[in-house]
Amino acid sequence: MAREADVVRSLVEMANTLVDDFDVVDLLTGLADRCVSLLGVSAAGVMLASPAGKLGLVASSSEAMRLLELFELQAQEGPCLDAFRTGERVGPENLEVGPPRWPLFCAAAYTAGFRSASALPLRLRDTTLGALNLLSATAAPVAEADLIVARAFADLAALSIVQHRASAEAQRLNEQLSGALTSRIVIEQAKGVIAERAGAPLTEAFSRLRAYARHHNRRLTEVAQAAVDGTLDPQAWTPPGG
Repeated sequence: MAREADVVRSLVEMANTLVDDFDVVDLLTGLADRCVSLLGVSAAGVMLASPAGKLGLVASSSEAMRLLELFELQAQEGPCLDAFRTGERVGPENLEVGPPRWPLFCAAAYTAGFRSASALPLRLRDTTLGALNLLSATAAPVAEADLIVARAFADLAALSIVQHRASAEAQRLNEQLSGALTSRIVIEQAKGVIAERAGAPLTEAFSRLRAYARHHNRRLTEVAQAAVDGTLDPQAWTPPGG
């Protein structure tokens, strides 16, 4: 029962880290460490995909694991990459049995002292965000019960990352909308300034403002702010060709 209590405690602790500004790297480093301390594996690591879909190393339980995962990315073969590409669990795989499934990775892992490997995707529904690598110094496979626990850890991490990305995206969208509204106010002020100085209608003033910004390869809001501040070149409100 002690182990089950430790697993539940770990899940609760992971869930408690999920505040609005939680640190993804810290969460995944904790995931890797928990796998080592609770599941009997020798090392664990997590790779995460960029928005472009390229995997990168985010967390490792040891320096040996970090170097091996970097090698896996460089060689473009190994359990973590397969789990990410397929969205399915990989292994447990005995690295001592040939012919090796991943010849380059197996050689590097064996040299580093590892004899078996498993990997689980970090997946939420149809979206795979990365993968969790589990390596052992013995050829004995990771117990199925331990892999179920690892699956729960990985699923919770995937859910956390998706929520984090959604929150960050919503914040960026709000910032963009707020910025657009603020910019529009400045532009309206600039239209009034240029209309007054050029003696032109507001529509014509806006056209001249845009034309000046495009001709000088400057942002419209930047040019508008300069007009309001009184630092804009008077050429901005002269008619085209004037």
